[in-house]
Amino acid sequence: MNLANAQVGQEYIIRGIETDDEELDAFLFSLGCYSGEPITVIARKRGGCTVSIKDGRYNIDNQLAEAILV
Repeated sequence: MNLANAQVGQEYIIRGIETDDEELDAFLFSLGCYSGEPITVIARKRGGCTVSIKDGRYNIDNQLAEAILV
């Protein structure tokens, strides 16, 4: 399952990231978004969702949410 299908308010563990872009992988890693880390969808909006990773909150678009496997 990917993050785009995750329920709001439930904590998930990231199983992997599926992107073909190394810069995007590096950016996600710098946010703390990598395998084994917990992630929570806080809110869902039309263009994406707000997630909580470690101590930060980030807005991500639907395309990026589909690349994060939980």
